[in-house]
Amino acid sequence: MSKDPQPYGDVSKMMIILSKATIDNVYACFILANGARMEGIEAEIFFTFFGLEAVNKKKLNHLKVATVGNPAMHIPTMLGGLPGMESIATNMMKKEMEKLDIPPVDEFLEILSASGVKLWGCKLAMEMFHLEREDLLDELDGILTVGDFYKRADREGTHMLFI
Repeated sequence: MSKDPQPYGDVSKMMIILSKATIDNVYACFILANGARMEGIEAEIFFTFFGLEAVNKKKLNHLKVATVGNPAMHIPTMLGGLPGMESIATNMMKKEMEKLDIPPVDEFLEILSASGVKLWGCKLAMEMFHLEREDLLDELDGILTVGDFYKRADREGTHMLFI
């Protein structure tokens, strides 16, 4: 007898690794995790290296769009490096997100946590950047080593995504 297929094939859990805290990467990660939960798929986010800024209490609401070296900006690198360009691009993106009723980073993290998304800080990156647990958002579920994170992915139907 054949098993009824799951609506999304064999995907039952998404493990997302966030390594950069540019506003576009952070929102891509959050939207994917939120979308997974809305579809009944488990989701976990592992914040490593500069991705930790997305859960750093002092930095999470001050993330920027990268204007230098970002081919998707469709502006020459020299223009992207001009003073104020990063702020202009960031403000434009935030205005567009507001129009779509996309919450700010801190609120989005609360929504993700409340929906069951597990949020993990990377132990090695925290040590490297001299961060303490108190520096990070209270909603964080804990601090893991890379090996601990991989162990959480050790089951059929788990997919890992690096952003």
